[in-house]
Parts: sequence; C-alpha cells; structure tokens
Amino acid sequence: MSEEYYRIRRLPPYVFAEVNAMKAAARQRGEDIIDLGMGNPDGMPPQHVIDKLAEVARSPTAHRYSASMGIKGLRKAQADYYKRRWNVDLDPENEVCVTLGSKEGFANLAQAITAPGDVVLTPNPSYPIHHFGFIIAGAAVRSIPAAPGPLFFEKLELAMRYTVPRPKVLVVGYPSNPTAYTADLQFYEDLVAFAKEAGLVIISDLAYAEIYFGDEPTPSLLQVEGAKDIAVEFTSMSKTYSMAGWRMGFAVGNEKMIAALKRVKSYLDYGAFTPIQAAAVAALNGPQDCVEANRRLYKKRRDVMVEAFGRAGWDIPPPPASMFAWAKIPEQFAELGCMEFSKRLLTEAHVAVAPGIGFGEEGEGYVRLAMVENEQRIRQAAKGVKAMLAKG
Repeated sequence: MSEEYYRIRRLPPYVFAEVNAMKAAARQRGEDIIDLGMGNPDGMPPQHVIDKLAEVARSPTAHRYSASMGIKGLRKAQADYYKRRWNVDLDPENEVCVTLGSKEGFANLAQAITAPGDVVLTPNPSYPIHHFGFIIAGAAVRSIPAAPGPLFFEKLELAMRYTVPRPKVLVVGYPSNPTAYTADLQFYEDLVAFAKEAGLVIISDLAYAEIYFGDEPTPSLLQVEGAKDIAVEFTSMSKTYSMAGWRMGFAVGNEKMIAALKRVKSYLDYGAFTPIQAAAVAALNGPQDCVEANRRLYKKRRDVMVEAFGRAGWDIPPPPASMFAWAKIPEQFAELGCMEFSKRLLTEAHVAVAPGIGFGEEGEGYVRLAMVENEQRIRQAAKGVKAMLAKG
C-alpha cells in the first residue's frame, strides 16, 4: 500500500497542526502560552440551557438514536429565530436541517450537491472548510476575493466568463472568518441578482451573525426576496451561546438543497444527542440577554487588544464584527512570512496565533488573533509582543 489515498492526496497537511504541536510541547514544558489561535470560546452557555440538558438527560428515553435532520422542536425553534431576527419565513419541515455544527453540515452539503469536476467559487482567504469541503467531494475550487465590493463582482464576472466548466456554486461568509469583513443588504441583493442570472447556487456562512460591534445588526442573505430559490445559509450556536463543544448548527433555505443534505446525513449520522438538541431549543426560545452579553464581552476584548497591542508597537485593525482580528505581520518581521512569524511569536512572546496562510494563499503576510482570552491575558500577551518587537 505505497500509494496515498486519493482524497488524502488532495488535502495538504493542516497548516495549523505545526503551530498546535509547538503549543502543546511548550505547555508540556510548563510554559504559560496565551492562546489566541483557535476560535474556541472560553465562556459557558446560559444556566437554563445547561439545566435543560441535565433535565432531559435524566429521561430513560433520551438515550436512544435521535433524528439526523434534527428533532421537530429544534427545527421550529430555528425557523422562529429567523422570523424574529430577520423576518424570514422558513418551513421547519422542508427548509431547516440541524447539523453537527456548521462545519459538518457544510462538508455534507458539498457532498450532496457537487459532482467530481464541478467548479466552486470560494473566497480567499476563508475558513478552510469552505475550500476543502468541496475538494473532499471531488470538486475543483477557484478563488475569488473575500472582501465585498466592486472588485468582488469584477472577479466574479471574470470567473464566470472564463472558467471551464462553468462554476456551479458560490460560497460567501459575512462576518468573515478570518478577515472579519462584513456585508450589507445591498451587497446581498446584488449578489442574488448576479447568481440568478449566472445560474449559480449560493452557500452563505453566517456563523458570526450575532457578534457585531456597530449599531446595525448583521443581515442575512435570505432577507433578499427570492434568495431561497438559489441559496442555503448556515448558522451555528457555537459562538452565539458559547456552545462550541456541543456541535450544534443549522442549514436553512432552498428546499431542494436542504433535502439533498438530509438524504446524505441520513446515511451518515443519527443526529446530535437528544438532550443537546432539547437544550438548544431552550437557548433559542429562552432569554436572549446572554447573546447581548457575549457581544459586549467580545467588543471589550477587541478594544483592549487594539489598544494594548498598538502600544506594544503592533497595529491591529479593529474588526467590525466576529471574534477575530486580522492583522498584518509587523513590518520588521514581514520577510519571515506568517508561518515563521507565528512560530517566533509562540517561542519568544508565548502567544499563539493562527498563521494566515492556513486560510488560503491570500492570507500570507497576515495572522488571525482570536479574542478568546480575558482582558488581563490579552494585556499580558501584548507585553510579550512588545518585548519580542524590541529585540527585533
């Protein structure tokens, strides 16, 4: 068995694995590493959500197989959320599917709707599953700009005109991971109009919908009239309710694509543990003050990071949304590249970040910093960075 498996050949080594291994080794040596690398929330879900999990788990019937598409009450709760939040009507039976986090759902939808050789347009830089979910499915990926605006549509037009075979799927995600780019409703209206004329289907990643720092809430693609004709949107409870380890997400939108996702999932899983789904219902239907509290928490951390790192000599552009900052490598380290800079940051400043190249080649020269440590730790990280910059 000397040959590598076909799909594994199409997957490069996970870029973050090397930095993660160094981080683990440093901690094993007893070093205090401030981890701004992974977007792993450090908070807890609201108490009433945890109480509901425990309550349902005590039921003797709660430990059987669940439903791969999600229990009926949870699908209805997600439809109700879309109605409250964006005034979007969804049919819980046909237009909502519960997923094991948005990452699993995204990969399985890629399997469901693409054939080997299909061309998919994905933003660069972008969250890795946006590219590799389709690569695993056998598709070919062509990059488009991540930032919304005139250049986005200019490159999109060129991709449609000159790519053979003609692209079938377009992926977008705002607020973006890693760049924190945001889009307004006008952008989505233009995007839906373009996609309908071009014969594209759209997959929108809205995992950071509730983490925004301005006065205007994050819009949904599905607010655009007719968007459900061509689009599916993913959301996640990971960041909104600090439920990352629970693995709870949703796909909503186009009935045909949701049906395809449900069919694939019916062969692969029996759904999340029923008590987790019941607790997710409690989160969506219950008090939402925790959502606002998380939003304030990340905004305060953002402000502390921008201020403290700026005084240390590293300018961090303040992100308008998400739990990430996207920053250029300090000029004096630019020639190292983002991977080597990330390693030096870990060994010299004891700060872990995500190298930008892990999000696509357009991420070279940048790193992503996650706001998942408290304010004191962020200031401590800035002190380590200042000492490293002083040494040069």
